[in-house]
Amino acid sequence: MAAQDVLSQTTRLASSSALLQVLFRLVTFGLNAFTLRYLSRELIGVVNVRLTLLYSTVVFLAREAFRRACLSGSTKRNWTKTINLLWLTVPLGVFWSVFLGLVWLRLLEVPDPSVVPHYQAGVVAFGLSAIIELLGEPFWVLAQAHLFVRLKVIAESLSVVSKCILTVILVVLYPQWGLYIFSLAQLLYVSVLVMCYVVYFVMFLGSPEATKKSFPVARMKALLPNLLEDETFVNLKEARLTWSFFKQSFLKQILTEGERYVMTFLNVLNFGDQGVYDIVNNLGSLVARFIFLPIEESFYVFFAKVLERGKNAKDQKQDDVAMAANVLELLLKLVLLIGLTIMVFGYAYSQLALDIYGGSMLSSGTGPDLLRCYSLYVLFLAINGVTECFTFALMCKEEVDRYNFVMLALSFTFLCISYFLTRWHGSIGFILANCFNMGIRIAHSIHYIYDYFKESAYRPLTGLLPSPFLVLVYILSGVITGFSEVFFCCDKGWMARLIHISMGAVCFAATIVTMFCTETKMIHFVRSQ
Repeated sequence: MAAQDVLSQTTRLASSSALLQVLFRLVTFGLNAFTLRYLSRELIGVVNVRLTLLYSTVVFLAREAFRRACLSGSTKRNWTKTINLLWLTVPLGVFWSVFLGLVWLRLLEVPDPSVVPHYQAGVVAFGLSAIIELLGEPFWVLAQAHLFVRLKVIAESLSVVSKCILTVILVVLYPQWGLYIFSLAQLLYVSVLVMCYVVYFVMFLGSPEATKKSFPVARMKALLPNLLEDETFVNLKEARLTWSFFKQSFLKQILTEGERYVMTFLNVLNFGDQGVYDIVNNLGSLVARFIFLPIEESFYVFFAKVLERGKNAKDQKQDDVAMAANVLELLLKLVLLIGLTIMVFGYAYSQLALDIYGGSMLSSGTGPDLLRCYSLYVLFLAINGVTECFTFALMCKEEVDRYNFVMLALSFTFLCISYFLTRWHGSIGFILANCFNMGIRIAHSIHYIYDYFKESAYRPLTGLLPSPFLVLVYILSGVITGFSEVFFCCDKGWMARLIHISMGAVCFAATIVTMFCTETKMIHFVRSQ
C-alpha cells in the first residue's frame, strides 16, 4: 500500500476514533452526572478506581505487547502465525485475572458492605470481563491492521450504548444492588464488543468484498489457533518483539495508572475522595481520551507501515521519510496548540465547569485546583502521545530493551514521588507527579526523534514551536479570563457567570482566528486529511 494511501486511511481511522471517543466520553459523563444523584461517592470510587483498575491492568498486561508487535510492519505476512501468537493473550489474561483477583480480594482493604455491597462479586465480574474481551483480540488486530474504520465505530458504539442503557435501568430500578449493577453492565459491554467483531468476520470472510481486497484470511477456522507442519507455531521474530514490548508494557502500565495503584495499595485517599478524584480526572482527561489517544493509536500504525523498524532515516525510502517527517511535524503542532488552548482556558473555567457538572460537591474543596492542574497535565499528555507513538513505531528490539531500563527507573521514581506529593498536597500531588513522569518520557522521545533525523534535511521537532504572535494571544487570553473569574465567578449569580463565559468566548475566538492566520500549514493538513 502506498504511503499516501496509508496516510489517508490512517487519518480516517484517527478522525472516526476521535468522534467515537467524543460520543463515549459524553455518554460516560452524562452517566456519571446521573449516578451521582442515586449512588454514593464511595460506590463510584470503588467502581471507577478499584475495579476498573483490575480490569484495565489484566487487559493491558495480556494484550498491549502483542498489539504493538503484531501491528508492526506490512500486512503481507504469515497471518496464521500472527493469529496463533495473538491467541496466547487468552491464557495470559486468565493468569493475570486469577492472580490479581486474589490480590484484590485477599490483600487489599475491603469496602464496608453497608456502603459498597457485593464487592467480591464485582471483582470476579470485572476479571471475567477482561478474559471475555481478550477472546476478540485476533479479530481486533486484523481489523486494525487493515484499517476497518466502520467496524470499530459500530462495535464500540453498540457496546458502550448497551452498557449505559443497562446501567441507567438498574440504577433507577434497583439502586440497592450496588456493585451488581456495574458488574452486569461491564459483562454486557465486553460481550457485545466481541460479538460485533465475530459477526462481522463471519459475514465478511469469503464474501466478494474480501476476495476483491485479497484479504489474507479466507475462513473463520483460520482465525482459530492452527498447527503448521514442519514450522514453528508462531513467528519467532514477532514473539521476541512481543517479549520486549511486554517488559515495557508492564512498566508503562505502572506509569499510566500510577496514581490509581498508589490509591489502591497505599490507601492515601478514602473511597469517597477517590470517587471525587476520578470524576475530576475523567473530566480533565476528556480531550486526551477523545483526541490524543485516537491520534496516537492510528498514527502508530501509519509510522510503522511507512517506515521500517530499526533502520535510520538515510537507509529508508526518502519519499517515505519526507512524508513521515512532515506528518510528525504537523501532528506535533496540532496537539501542542490543542494542549495550550486547554491549559490557558482550563485554568479560568475549572470551577465553573465543576459547579455546573456536579454542584458544590465537586466545585468546593480541592476539585477546582485539581482540574486546573490537570489542564497543565493535558499539555504534557498531548506532546507525549505523538512523540512516543513515533518512537515506539521505529525502535528496534535492542532499543526497546534499553528503554525498558529507563522505564524501570522512572516507574520507581514516579511511585515514590506520587506517594510523597500526595502526603504533602493531597490528590493534587498525583497530577504533579504525572507531569514529572510525562516530562521525562517526552525528553527521551524528543532525543530519539532528534537523533533519527539529524543526518537528514528534515526537522519535525519544529512543530513544537508555535508562532510568537499566537503565544502572545494565549498570554493575553489567560490574563483576561483569569481576572474575569475573580470578578464574575462563581458565587455571584447566573448573570455574572454568563459574563464570564462571554469573556472566554471572545478570547477563544480571537485565539482561533490567530491560529488560522499564523499556522496555515497545519490548518491545511487538518482540512485536507
